[in-house]
Amino acid sequence: MKILVLGGTRFFGKKLVELCLQNKHDVTILTRGQSGNPFGEQVQQITVDRNDVQALTKALANTTWDIVYDNICYSPNEAHEMAQLLQNKTKKLVFTSTLATYEADGKMKTEADFNPYKYEIRMGDINDFSYGEGKRQAEAVLFKEATFPVVAVRFPIVLGEHDYTRRLHFHVEHILKAQPISLPNVDAKMSFISDDEAAAFLYFAGVSPIEGPYNATTSGTISLKALLELIEKETGKLAKVSLVGGDENSQSPYGIPNHWYMSNTKAEAAGFTFSQLNEWLPSLVNKLVKQLQ
Repeated sequence: MKILVLGGTRFFGKKLVELCLQNKHDVTILTRGQSGNPFGEQVQQITVDRNDVQALTKALANTTWDIVYDNICYSPNEAHEMAQLLQNKTKKLVFTSTLATYEADGKMKTEADFNPYKYEIRMGDINDFSYGEGKRQAEAVLFKEATFPVVAVRFPIVLGEHDYTRRLHFHVEHILKAQPISLPNVDAKMSFISDDEAAAFLYFAGVSPIEGPYNATTSGTISLKALLELIEKETGKLAKVSLVGGDENSQSPYGIPNHWYMSNTKAEAAGFTFSQLNEWLPSLVNKLVKQLQ
């Protein structure tokens, strides 16, 4: 199949491209060119800024795709432009969305907890919305405007050695250096997914006949307290945790007030089998500790 990937040069987007190549697909990456091309001649490359609509239109002229993956759409304006540009050009769009489309209210989230088909659209750019609202708006636009099938993959926080956000790295580094970590609720439970599994589900979403919103999360949750204890075990050092206050450098990027996790029942019913969180998270923490010591 002919596959176009926006956001395919790092983290789980890179692993998605690798998976497509392993399965002998004809892959093109669309990039601004700032992260380079880690695949060399294995892929075709379109170098363009997606926010330059005129240049993007020109770059995608006379192209057709079996699947387009958009890992870097964050606003309704971007979603609208993609829905227009891909008319009669793709058989399917897989859009990377987020757990942040749901409110962190302590309840397990299913796809029905956010209905993009009935959500009121407010157009705007990435700077006009919070991350979660930008993704909600993008989903709403794509599902209402696209003339081709769309899958919105709602990921929780994605973890991996090469996570450029370094959110798990933050906790390992702070414990290793005996620096304080500020958390509002250490008992809050979270969902996670590995970069390998995120890439695998994106691939599945493209090649299988599913449409609509899908939660994609590793089975099982972990409390922030248990996560810190896991890091403590691997480092041999105790975390310095503050439940209130703290300066900007101490505030955990996992600092949530309530449980924030999702169900993967719909995705597993569609035929994808997720791993268990405890199967790989300890190993990942161990690798990060060894790297950062």
